[in-house]
Amino acid sequence: MLKPEWITKTERFLNEKFAGAKYLNAHPVDKAYRIEHTYRVANIGRQIAANEGFDETEMVVACLLHDVSYCEDFGEEGWIEHGRRAAVIARPFLRELGMAEERIQDICYGIAIHVDDKADFDGERTPFALSVGDADNIDRFDAYRIHETLVHDGFLEKPLDDKREYVEKRLSRLRELIDLPLSTKTAEELWRSRLAFYIDFYEKLAAQIACSKSVLP
Repeated sequence: MLKPEWITKTERFLNEKFAGAKYLNAHPVDKAYRIEHTYRVANIGRQIAANEGFDETEMVVACLLHDVSYCEDFGEEGWIEHGRRAAVIARPFLRELGMAEERIQDICYGIAIHVDDKADFDGERTPFALSVGDADNIDRFDAYRIHETLVHDGFLEKPLDDKREYVEKRLSRLRELIDLPLSTKTAEELWRSRLAFYIDFYEKLAAQIACSKSVLP
C-alpha cells in the first residue's frame, strides 16, 4: 500500500526543484525526458518492492528522487556525481517527511550509488538500496529507448553496411548483458524480459537488413 501523502509531497518537491533548473528549463526536451524517466523508474521500483516485500512507498520515493540533482548544473565532470548529489538534496526532504533515520540512510545510500556504485558516506548494500539502481538500469531497455537510441545514433542516415555493423554490435553487447546478475529475483526477471525483447527486435532488424541489398540465394 502506498502512502499517498508522501508520494504527493515527493512529487511536489521534485517538480519544484526541476522548475528552478536552469539547464532543464533551457532544454525542454531533456526536461520532459528526465521527468518521464523518473516516473518509469518509480513504477519499476514499485513493482520490485511489491514482489520482494519492500516498503512500496519508500521505494517509490527513492526512485522519484534518484535524479533530483538534475536541478543543478553539472559542468563537464558533474554527471558522475549526480547520484551522490541527489542523496545530499534528498536527505533533508526525507527528514521533513518524518521517515526514520535508518530508512533515510538506506534510501540515500541507494540513490548515491545508482550511477557508479560508489557513495561518499558509509552505507550497507541492502537489496532495497541496490534496487534503486536496478530500476534505473531496467528502464534503459524499453520500447521508448530503442526509438530514442536509433534516432540519437543517426541510424536512418547510415549506409546499409554501417547499419548492419551497428546492429551486429548491439546484438553482441545485448547477449553479453542478458545474464547480468541484479539484486533481486524480480529485477532479474524484468531485466531478462527487457533484454530478450531488445534482442528479438535487433535480430528482426538484422534479418531485414540482410534482405535489403540483393536477392538471397
